[in-house]
Amino acid sequence: MGTQASIHALPVQMLPPWRRAVLKVGSNLLAADGGGLTARHASALAQFIAASHAQGKEVVLVSSGAVAAGRALLREHAVGGSDLVARQALAALGQAPMIALWQSLSTRPVAQVLLTHDDLRHRRRYLNARATLRELLALEVLPVINENDTVAVDELKLGDNDNLAAIVAALVDADLLLIASDVDALYTADPRLDHSATPIADVPEITPAVFAMAGGSGSRIGTGGMRTKLEAATKAAAAGIATALFCGSDATTVQALGAGTLRGTLVHAPGSRMQARKYWLRHAPAAPGRIVVDAGAARALAAGRASLLPGGVVDVEGEFHRGDMVEIVDAGRRIIARGLSQYGAVEVRRLSGHHSREIAALLGYSYGGEVVHRDDMATVGTTESAT
Repeated sequence: MGTQASIHALPVQMLPPWRRAVLKVGSNLLAADGGGLTARHASALAQFIAASHAQGKEVVLVSSGAVAAGRALLREHAVGGSDLVARQALAALGQAPMIALWQSLSTRPVAQVLLTHDDLRHRRRYLNARATLRELLALEVLPVINENDTVAVDELKLGDNDNLAAIVAALVDADLLLIASDVDALYTADPRLDHSATPIADVPEITPAVFAMAGGSGSRIGTGGMRTKLEAATKAAAAGIATALFCGSDATTVQALGAGTLRGTLVHAPGSRMQARKYWLRHAPAAPGRIVVDAGAARALAAGRASLLPGGVVDVEGEFHRGDMVEIVDAGRRIIARGLSQYGAVEVRRLSGHHSREIAALLGYSYGGEVVHRDDMATVGTTESAT
């Protein structure tokens, strides 16, 4: 575990510039000594979130603590059943007080979002979760995300909120992943066992040697340790997102985050978030269907600053489903862009040439005004032919 001395031995470094961040808060920072939850450390983290909002930035919160809160509610009762079932029951009980804690500390409305790994593996559910979180951020709401432990049997057994936070960071196109725990940094060895271990401030790349420095779970309350934090940082780096590991129980460290400085470990990403996402969009396998657009839409999409709206669609070739990668071509069948379609081929045919405001009337529902959102699209030029 980190100490005050080791925290202040860490150099102060600048955080990468960010507009949207995912903040993961571990159970140890919320659990009270006598059971239940406490705002002792959470209040400083909430102040950091408020300061970020005041700077025009967006924060998505991934919070542990539901099981600890549920256990406190049943401290006078033995929880029966298997350990897994017991944890599911405790998670269900503890979600409400955990959300209530964050709402009591937040200057903005708080929205609870429960996810499973299945939600993030299936493209349609992935897009639904992505659209919901985008809308919450647009409405200036603080999303508080947790794994849906009550129903996600395999995920609860195998998953943890560190890795969930990394997946969410990619989901919402975050620029930075912040992981707050009771550990102040990555060490050269487990500091609980090796008193000569020293903190590492800067990790250019996560290698097997870096993983070897990580110990196991450091808490009887939480489910993750430094290894899961490095796993999360690896996932984030693959999406072009840097990760900052820091001690969330040190108020000075948390306050410094608001000024853009870090006392902790910064894990770099090899490229920018946009570079990583655009590369994936350009090279991921596409569905056999294609969307044909008119000249005006082709020019707007080629400039790289526009979404594809129904009015610009003139034809749909082949078949694809909501969430599939599709090629967008001009009248000469030259590839203009590739992206994730918000609607299936049958739906896009019905919407072709219509205004976005007509979507709900035409389909009876709406997934948004764009056929392909610009954040889910990469231009590829007009030199390639789709035929």
